[in-house]
Amino acid sequence: MALITVKNARWGIDAPPLIDGVDLQIEKGERIGLIGRNGVGKTTLFRLITGEIRPDAGESIRQQGIVVSAMDQDVPEAFAGTVFDVTASAFGQKGRDLAEHRKIAGASQKDRTGPSNGKPERLQHRLNKEDAWELLPEIDSILSRIGLDPDARFKNLSAGVKRRTLFAKALVTNPDLLLLDEPTNHLDIDTIVWMEDFILRHVKTLLFITHDREFLKRIATRIMELDRGRIYSHQCNYETFMERRRADLEAEEKQNARFDKTLSQEEAWIRQGVKARRTRNEGRVRKLKEMREERRRRRQQPGNASMRLQQSEKSGKIVIEAKNVSFSYEGKRIIDRFSTTVMRGDKLGVIGPNGVGKTTLLKILLKEIAPSEGEVRHGADLTPVYFDQLRTALDEEKTVQENIADGNDFLTINGQRRHVISYLKDFLFTPERCRTPVYILSGGEKNRLLLARLFVKPSNLLILDEPTNDLDAETLELLEELLFDFPHTILLVSHDRAFLNNVVTGTIAFDDKGGLTEYAGGYDDWLIQRPEPQSPPVPEKKASAKKSRKPESKKPRKLSFKETLELRDLPGKIEVLESERETLAAAMADPKFYKTEKTEIAAVKERFEGLEQEIETAYGRWEALETIREGESSG
Repeated sequence: MALITVKNARWGIDAPPLIDGVDLQIEKGERIGLIGRNGVGKTTLFRLITGEIRPDAGESIRQQGIVVSAMDQDVPEAFAGTVFDVTASAFGQKGRDLAEHRKIAGASQKDRTGPSNGKPERLQHRLNKEDAWELLPEIDSILSRIGLDPDARFKNLSAGVKRRTLFAKALVTNPDLLLLDEPTNHLDIDTIVWMEDFILRHVKTLLFITHDREFLKRIATRIMELDRGRIYSHQCNYETFMERRRADLEAEEKQNARFDKTLSQEEAWIRQGVKARRTRNEGRVRKLKEMREERRRRRQQPGNASMRLQQSEKSGKIVIEAKNVSFSYEGKRIIDRFSTTVMRGDKLGVIGPNGVGKTTLLKILLKEIAPSEGEVRHGADLTPVYFDQLRTALDEEKTVQENIADGNDFLTINGQRRHVISYLKDFLFTPERCRTPVYILSGGEKNRLLLARLFVKPSNLLILDEPTNDLDAETLELLEELLFDFPHTILLVSHDRAFLNNVVTGTIAFDDKGGLTEYAGGYDDWLIQRPEPQSPPVPEKKASAKKSRKPESKKPRKLSFKETLELRDLPGKIEVLESERETLAAAMADPKFYKTEKTEIAAVKERFEGLEQEIETAYGRWEALETIREGESSG
């Protein structure tokens, strides 16, 4: 039996409804990527599945006894508690009681004059009665595995660490089905790769919304698209889905063209008058009425944005020259003796962990911030425009139209006079939406508006700080083409690996010591050229704990001969297991697979789940033996 079954679900206040006759099933072991344009109802579908809202028609059925957990797209900003408090809240009142007990116990240890246990009797009684103590190991374990400090104040964390905390909250209940809404938003590339690895090793059944194409390619075993209220599902990887979807849309377009041609012919016939009203033609008249109603109900494919950049005159050959630039903040060296020359036509991507100083580098190169050491020079005839990831250029209280035209009705775009609403239609804003205050827009709409505001200004230097957040795949692809064809200079900060690969010609990469190195090509080229990492990336808490660990007085244990051989063979064993898993995943992604015997399908799925467990066990053993070997070499 499927974990979740949705039958003919319909939901929506306006006409046409967001969800319109949706049917879907989620089976155990599937990792489903849900995609669709901004505003089509993906988050609403999540809320139907979790039971947060009920469909206006149809039904959503959940297998009895299963646990469903979700990570929302929005991060709560005003939460005053700790990482432990946020994670424990997944267990409801039990979790809140545990967090309260932990808080009281911590205060008691600091105040030696207080009671020895520091726990009110009623709270203690409630914890005992509810068997809440058994949840503590679960919470501690997930925080340790994700690498989070349980005592850190949530409101003081970076956006990326907040997302990881919400990820821990979603996982701590050990759900049968995990729902993730834009899980990679605000995460740096290293953390996204870590999340991918974690999901592949530890999460069995998953439904997730994302616009990150690389994440989709690596994680999804099935793709579902929500389009015009309906679900289109393909049991395949993302690349195959895109090929099939293009073919489906072409077939739909041809079918609609044939239908419209027939309808036009029938409309011409009915206008002949008396001949059309004869008794023998009444059936044809009824058919025409049915065709009119069918045409009225048809929901058109949403249009694509039509963005154009205004270009100014060419800049000088040298755009920006930086010599031995350094920058420190609160005693910490963020940028250390960096030199570069940006030439006209360069398209440079800037990558690095969250908080490392990428935005600071852009502002130094723009001369908005003065470096602590070194100097920055600009070339001649430079006309820069800056895309700010925090969207500070937008006035939230003003309407969409007012943010573009400052009260004017017309703009001049590439020498042509255009009405502001006509211009905003190119960015998929309807006339009604143009008169909407900015604060009620979605994240994707705000980013489109910021791009519309940016492209009004003529420029020969684009500085883009995270322009891809919340943009749907179609708009991303159009923006890629636009930037690829831009004949001038681009500086780009992004965590979208596919976007970097498709746009930039060079990469500036931060290391964790303030050093910056330039590489030719995009993200994949950087992976090939960069120095080999000394050790696999580990979450922040584990990394800091490893650095601060005191040397033990006793002599570290050495690997036995048998363990040495085992450690040598484990990488090959894991490679074989992962290869078999990929082969089975590919077989399961083929629609023909589900036409075979049920016993064969069950056997393949059982083997796939067994491989997941074997791979996880092998990785754990490898890590354990590596730890012993490292201790042996350091001793």
